[in-house]
Amino acid sequence: MISKEHIINRFVSYVTIDTESDPNSETTPSTKKQWDLAKKLAEELKSIGMQDVNIDENAYIMATLPSNIDYEVPTIGFISHFDTSPDFTGANVKPQIIENYNGEDIVLNEAKNIVLSPDYFEDLLLYKGQTLITTDGTTLLGADDKAGICEIVSAMEYLIQHPDIKHGKIRVGFTPDEEIGRGAHKFDVEKFGADWAYTMDGSQIGELEYENFNAAGAVVKVKGKIVHPGYAKDKMINSMYIATEFINSLPRLETPEHTEEYQGFFHLHHISGDVEETTLQYIIRDHDKLHFEARKEVMIKLTRELNSQYGREVITTEIKDQYYNMREKIEPVMHIVDIAEEAMKQLDIEPLIKAIRGGTDGSQLSYKGLPCPNIFAGGHNFHGRYEYVPVESMIKATEVICKIAELTALKNKD
Repeated sequence: MISKEHIINRFVSYVTIDTESDPNSETTPSTKKQWDLAKKLAEELKSIGMQDVNIDENAYIMATLPSNIDYEVPTIGFISHFDTSPDFTGANVKPQIIENYNGEDIVLNEAKNIVLSPDYFEDLLLYKGQTLITTDGTTLLGADDKAGICEIVSAMEYLIQHPDIKHGKIRVGFTPDEEIGRGAHKFDVEKFGADWAYTMDGSQIGELEYENFNAAGAVVKVKGKIVHPGYAKDKMINSMYIATEFINSLPRLETPEHTEEYQGFFHLHHISGDVEETTLQYIIRDHDKLHFEARKEVMIKLTRELNSQYGREVITTEIKDQYYNMREKIEPVMHIVDIAEEAMKQLDIEPLIKAIRGGTDGSQLSYKGLPCPNIFAGGHNFHGRYEYVPVESMIKATEVICKIAELTALKNKD
């Protein structure tokens, strides 16, 4: 049985180390402080008995748990990231342990009147009677994805301590900078050497995902002309008004706040400007590849139409693809999803197979040749002050890892 206290202590030791990544940095990792946890993890892997522990010049960590059986089975991997999102501060995290949660409001910070309430976050009620780890209301928690790392390390430790559980060769990998979209960029798939892997980076207990958005980023620049407002008639061109035309010409209900499940969207996430120049930053998302391409074309066509309307190039739109739906790479090897689903069922966990409304390292890794579905890590409300994780979910995720390793060996016997 995996110790609750042991899981809590390990997780807290990770989240109290600040590893926030920085999208404006060009280094890998993007922040020096990510090295603090990376080095700790490398040493911890060695201390529990993992072999071939390696940390490269970019802070990517890999390690091996050798096979304990005398026949060949596929090498499987488990992967998580140790950076936290720049969306909200990860400095000075002060985790709070809520034993035997009673289903009522949790006061995260009395002085600032910050409350985690099931009236707003209904998922809390799934965990009545369980132990929750929350923030103190002033930082994020870092369960995304230090819960995943905690589960992988704990599972490897458990397998080492229980050699009666038979398994093939297992590789583990921990990455920097996933939160800024670079977690897989310098991941050496050939060096990792697994036939397939799983990212432990999902949310609610039972989540099992092999579909995600196709994703692109768009930068729209609008050029105006500044003259003295007292003499502006027929001369001034206000870029902010043209930018507003662009914004309002996109489908208003195809935004994150109006979409769910397989519905895609345009998301304006940043705007800055003045009369002379305005910049809009969008992300474009869709699960369907044809719809994804159509969304990009909508923005290009709108750009052409507004330029034609104004009789000159007032708008430029640059679109760059970011990642793609990994379903295309997973479907030919669906047995790897089936193994994870069976592992959950054997542990009395109801599998929740659904598409990710976001991205994952697993998407980029799948396109680099390492098929990589995503499994729950247990946390909720990522990237903000209301983040929390049930300890029981972390224990179950740890057990799922062990069970996948065991099933993979059993299914390849003889």
